[in-house]
Amino acid sequence: MWTEPTPDEQAGFDTFVARFASRCPRVESRRRMASYLRALLSETERKNGWTLAEVAGDAGPEGMQRLLNFYSWDTDGVRDDVRDMVVESLGDADHGVLVVEETAFPKKGRKSAGVARQYSSSAGRLENCQIGVFLAYSSPRGQALIDRELYLPVEWTADRRRCREAGIDDGIGFAGKPVLARRMIERVVSAGVPFAWVTGDHVYGQDGDLRAWLESRDIAHVLAVPTAATNFPVARIARMVADLGDGAWTRIGGAGAAGATPYDWAVTDIRSRRRPDRRHWLLARRSAREPTELRYYVCFGPAETTLPDLVRVAGNQGTVAECLSIARNRTGLDHYQVRGYQPWYRHITLSMAAAAFLALRHDTVI
Repeated sequence: MWTEPTPDEQAGFDTFVARFASRCPRVESRRRMASYLRALLSETERKNGWTLAEVAGDAGPEGMQRLLNFYSWDTDGVRDDVRDMVVESLGDADHGVLVVEETAFPKKGRKSAGVARQYSSSAGRLENCQIGVFLAYSSPRGQALIDRELYLPVEWTADRRRCREAGIDDGIGFAGKPVLARRMIERVVSAGVPFAWVTGDHVYGQDGDLRAWLESRDIAHVLAVPTAATNFPVARIARMVADLGDGAWTRIGGAGAAGATPYDWAVTDIRSRRRPDRRHWLLARRSAREPTELRYYVCFGPAETTLPDLVRVAGNQGTVAECLSIARNRTGLDHYQVRGYQPWYRHITLSMAAAAFLALRHDTVI
């Protein structure tokens, strides 16, 4: 369950924890946070209050629960420290990519903040769950999660009593997933994080307001769009791709989560140029094994961008899935047993911090 760290590993962990000391005004909260992070990084399989307490040598989970529910510490400040730590190691102004994605956390009952019967992309069906929207940073040097938001369905934000019971402030209203994505990207931009592109799946690509906002900030992006939808011009896009002809397609080996799977890619200009140094494209991906399997992306970026550049950015969509999988399997991202709004953010943030520690230290487990 517990592997005794080497002196170098312990020194690395101490340096890592020290980054968050200023976010914890009391000695007890700093000590407890260090114990929580150490337990998340341990080899114990399930990482709930009881097992984390056991790793820490506590008689029960009360101390870990107090850290999430009652102690005073700056949760968003720790998030910012995690982001800064990731950027210090992975930052790349020319090749850095911000990747946005959502994931579901199955839950029973109706008390957990934001829980509802809603579509789970990971399960591919409706289920009772919470949904978190995540932002990852990816560069040729690696990738890690750097931000998170909990999605609150309308049925929650329309019921203020229910919100108060879950610790959701009256000032927190409904925000769709693209709005949550924009908030996270805005934080990255405000912090001066170096990056070149944004990418995400069709939930974000079909949102015209998000695309317009990115363009207004001159943020280059490759965003997937639906292959079937009532509120998006899929039929027109399909006709454009069909008119390209076989000579327009280029075979490029696996990208991102697709591994070695070969795909044919094609790109065509869309919209007239509003600026000579920027262009809009429609990018299409076709399975080499199943030519009827198509995926589309709406793109905006520097005029000199090439097809391989766009394919590389699109391939980063697998980054968040990979990061989330590591956080689930190694640092207990979905093992929490809290119901409240703030405790959710606290556990998720600490799990992200532990996962970033693993990513930046080449999968060291202490």
